[in-house]
Amino acid sequence: MIAVLVALGLCALFAPPVIHRVGIRGFYILALAPAGGLVWVIVNWPAAHDPPRVETLTWVESLDMSIVLRFDTLAAVMSVLILGVGALVLCYCAHYFDTPRPRVAVFGGEMVAFAAAMFGLVVSDNMLVLYVFWELTTILSFMLVGFYAVRATSRRAATQALLVTTAGGLAMLVGIIMLGERTGSYLLSDLLADPPASGVYVQVAVILVLVGALSKSAIVPFHFWLPGAMAAPTPVSAYLHAAAMVKAGVYLVARLAPAFGALTGWQISVITLGLLTMLVGGWRSLRELDLKLVLAFGTVSQLGFLSVLVGFGDANVMMAGLAMIIAHAMFKASLFMVVGIIDHSTGTRDVRKLARLGERLPILAAVAAVAGASMAGLPLTMGFVGKETAFASVWDSGALDTWQTRTVTIVMVIGSVITMAYTTRFMWGAFGRKVRTEPSAAVLKMHRPSALFYLAPTVLAVAGVAASLLAGPIGSLLEPHAETLPGFGHELEHLALWHGFGRPVVFSIIVIVGGACLFLLVRRLRDLLFGFRPLLNADRMYDATLRAADTLSLLLTRNTQRGSLPITQGVILSTMIILPLVLLFTGARTSLELSGFDAASQVVVGGIMVAAALAATVMRNRLAATLVVGVTGYGCGTLFALYGAPDLALTQFLVETLTLVIFVLVLRKLPAEPEPRHATGFKPVRALLGVAFGVSLVVIGLFAAAARSEQPLHIHIPEAAYKFGHGANAVNVLLVDIRAWDTLGEISVLIVAATGVASLVFRNRRFGAAPRVADATRNGHDDDDVPPDRTTWLLGSDLRDPRHRSMVLEATTRLIFPTIVVLSVYFFWAGHNSPGGGFAGGLTMGLGLVLRYLAGGRYELGEALPLEPGRILGAGLAISAGTATASLLLGAPALSSAVFQVTLPLLGDVKLVTALFFDLGIYMIVVGLVLDVLRSLGARLDVENVAEPNSPAAPRLTVDTGTGTGPTDSEMLLADEVRR
Repeated sequence: MIAVLVALGLCALFAPPVIHRVGIRGFYILALAPAGGLVWVIVNWPAAHDPPRVETLTWVESLDMSIVLRFDTLAAVMSVLILGVGALVLCYCAHYFDTPRPRVAVFGGEMVAFAAAMFGLVVSDNMLVLYVFWELTTILSFMLVGFYAVRATSRRAATQALLVTTAGGLAMLVGIIMLGERTGSYLLSDLLADPPASGVYVQVAVILVLVGALSKSAIVPFHFWLPGAMAAPTPVSAYLHAAAMVKAGVYLVARLAPAFGALTGWQISVITLGLLTMLVGGWRSLRELDLKLVLAFGTVSQLGFLSVLVGFGDANVMMAGLAMIIAHAMFKASLFMVVGIIDHSTGTRDVRKLARLGERLPILAAVAAVAGASMAGLPLTMGFVGKETAFASVWDSGALDTWQTRTVTIVMVIGSVITMAYTTRFMWGAFGRKVRTEPSAAVLKMHRPSALFYLAPTVLAVAGVAASLLAGPIGSLLEPHAETLPGFGHELEHLALWHGFGRPVVFSIIVIVGGACLFLLVRRLRDLLFGFRPLLNADRMYDATLRAADTLSLLLTRNTQRGSLPITQGVILSTMIILPLVLLFTGARTSLELSGFDAASQVVVGGIMVAAALAATVMRNRLAATLVVGVTGYGCGTLFALYGAPDLALTQFLVETLTLVIFVLVLRKLPAEPEPRHATGFKPVRALLGVAFGVSLVVIGLFAAAARSEQPLHIHIPEAAYKFGHGANAVNVLLVDIRAWDTLGEISVLIVAATGVASLVFRNRRFGAAPRVADATRNGHDDDDVPPDRTTWLLGSDLRDPRHRSMVLEATTRLIFPTIVVLSVYFFWAGHNSPGGGFAGGLTMGLGLVLRYLAGGRYELGEALPLEPGRILGAGLAISAGTATASLLLGAPALSSAVFQVTLPLLGDVKLVTALFFDLGIYMIVVGLVLDVLRSLGARLDVENVAEPNSPAAPRLTVDTGTGTGPTDSEMLLADEVRR
């Protein structure tokens, strides 16, 4: 199974270049992948009494997280449809599309990927893995339905299908989690072997799972998305909406029926809605004029019928359901492909524009007739076998009360009458004469399809007849799954083409005669029956729901997001205060045991932090307020140090220092104090909100600490860090090994933040390193312009305004910068076993760059690190992400520590851990982030200040008028810079 999935996935990846290289006929090559998978399924068909084939791919062994695939009878039946019909549809695509456009090439890959996702869905035993494949089919169907992206109808249909099925999938995920937590296992096999006892909890969980299943299979009230999806190319309709995706919900119902078929909520959801869907879909198909929509609403009707059969909870009814699943896939996919040939040849699917097409394309008409006969349930077809079995088994079933089974059977007969009627209408609309002596204009102008264009629909139509003749052997293959359900006192009936005269035959005669009469009645009274707008229309209700959601969101946004920062922050903080505290004090909670301070130093540090916080609220000078806020950060770092957390203290100090620098860089563009009209003064509401937010955090933290009932996890972390992460520094091992996936996401956010800041500041092209002194020399500056009697501590400082230079700072920077670099390397290298790490080392190096910039200006920044920040960020992310692959190659799980040894000259054997390279990526990302911020908020603003003559930061230049002293050398350098 894993090999089949991998083969299909690789085929999907290589599909676009294959079609680009070979052309449209490349679809035949793509068909080999699902065809090969079909061969594997047939060869490995599960035996009747043997245990199912199980394959397990271990993911996180310590957490018991594994990908488990299980191949039983139901999975085998669905796999045949997915892979067999998929291969035929790909062959059909080789003639449906005319040219190998780029979108067509991608389309081929998406179709194969969809086959892989569906195969993974039906063989998944782990419900969470099943959900992943479930959502993959949703995404791929969105891309396939939206094939004609330039058309508004295609975009709307794709979005509609995505929203409906995704919403159902999210509800299903909640139900899966509820069932998994209740049973203690997320394996379907465990759930079915020992289902949880019935109760409100289980009923709710099962209904949530059914919401996902019914939405996927277009059951009322979710049925409206399927007809809209007919905006997709016909191969998509023939595969996704006839044989594959819409069967996913039916498959899930059939899978869970043995465990939950007797639940009241199950019976109401599946049987009642299924019968309603059968009637609504069938009746709507009689209204449509587009052949594809006739089949689409017919598909909705048939899906309702299938849901009733597989969800009934009876072994014999399940046999009928499995037979109908096979029959439906064959006849409906064939008929959709017939419509595609008609559309391709005549350019229309409108029944009003098609007359006497059967005379021009008799072979196509014959294929459609055979497939249509199976859809209507006529003898010598698999559809007939399935319906006869359904009529017989439901009537006598003991799964429901007698009046209920009789009612269900009667409704099924009525639905089948409608099915016969719309099947007749389809044949008449596509190939009928329509009381015309000559073919219609579209038929006269048509071009004849190639012989191979008939291949796929013909194979499926003939297979529907052949399957009926082989009903007995096919039924024996289906019986193992049916036997998982109770028989309610009845022996399991074997499938057969003919069981003799009886009640089912009477029902079939009623269906055939009644369907023909209904077709004639609808044809004669069409204007009377369908000449009005339906009062209830799910598509309009969907649009109304979206409009209501838009209106509600606008109303909420208008009242909470008024463009005022205080109001926005007030809403956020109020929510953060009210919601957690209300839930905390209304639910169960433990009593608090408060303790005092452990040492006097904590009181001193805490008092300083409180005083700094209060001072920040009353200071008018922005820079002073920023520095005071920084005191609270340094106080927090001090508390970390006092509590024996050197890593946290080091990181806090470094981050706080860097944050202060960034604030100062930004504040250069703002006045020192706010204007009087912006003064806020004392605001009691804001003060109360701030105090309440702080108190709520303290209260929540105290209750969270008091609610601990188990042994704290941190007791085991040092041992786990050394055992699994091969490091003595538990904090660093947590970041680069135990929760490396979280860290990878966080550094990705850092890159996005750096890119966002640079994009806002640069506004256009942001690439390139910071300017260097050599750049200034090439643009008119000369080393001879530097006064010979001046000591040059930093190259970049010679290009600065003398008023902004500090010799002490320049000399100090020249002396301590190498030490900072060495210290940053030490933090990086020793961080796995001692305080430090890539983050701390990168921050240290970043502070060194900050010092160089503050001392020497933007040119000195280019001298310190003449590299483009974007390249550093990208290289760091590539190294960190590449560590996942390196770990796998060395036999360890992705992004976990793997040890390898190398022998170096002089040093001998050196043991290295892959986490070191992950940390190297973090180091580079932090350095790149700091460099990008300095270029954006520092060097870039410096350029703008120089370019603005009236800017406070721009130097005043004197001009020699003959009456005074001329400009100095430094002023001449600055004048050149301004001109440049």
